[in-house]
Amino acid sequence: MMTLETVVRLAALATLAAIYLGLTSGSAVQGGPAETTVWTFDRIENIGGHKTTVLGQPKVIDSPMGKAVEFDGVDDALFVENHPLAGAKTFTWEAIFRPDGGQREQRWFHLSERDPVTGADTDSRLLFEIRVVDDAWYLDSHSQSGAVSRTLMNKAARHPLRAWYHVATVYDGKEVSNYVNGVQQGIGAVQLAPHGPGHTSVGTRINKVSFFKGAVRLARFTRRALSPGEFLPLPAKQ
Repeated sequence: MMTLETVVRLAALATLAAIYLGLTSGSAVQGGPAETTVWTFDRIENIGGHKTTVLGQPKVIDSPMGKAVEFDGVDDALFVENHPLAGAKTFTWEAIFRPDGGQREQRWFHLSERDPVTGADTDSRLLFEIRVVDDAWYLDSHSQSGAVSRTLMNKAARHPLRAWYHVATVYDGKEVSNYVNGVQQGIGAVQLAPHGPGHTSVGTRINKVSFFKGAVRLARFTRRALSPGEFLPLPAKQ
């Protein structure tokens, strides 16, 4: 007989599967980008159907959340030839991940615009970062378009390491806010112009510094501001 914990986990995974199968191809404007895109980290050779470049030896693991990619915090990373929120005027960026410790500053998910002429990274970027303190971590998210930016970092909102979490950054056109497991960590006013096309790094910053120790299961990119009630299901208690 299955335990209640097993039932909860299976239900969460079923919901994630339904989201992945049902929302990846929807488009708000015919011929335009999909309103919602899901990247599942169950392989390393491509993510979300996009070619990847592999740095180090990230590996696919089994977890209570399903397959995930684990990074060693030293030199593991994936680079994806796509910026999933390019052109978005408003957005919600979610991820399900497990931080395992490591160095204090870890810039583990980075969306970067590229200059269309030179191909160089511009100052327009979106970042998920963490700060590790003792046996806990807190969220640091950075949103920037050109010279305009907003960093949200609540040093008092600390969470235990080695557990699965949902994190989100939401931009509604006037304010940007961030969340851990549906609980707001910070909010601030900012006017962000849409990014142009670019690329993404996972496991490190785009310039290969501040490597991440832990695992990433899933990311969802939505071209509108979601409420916490619309977020991906929270990871089941481990």
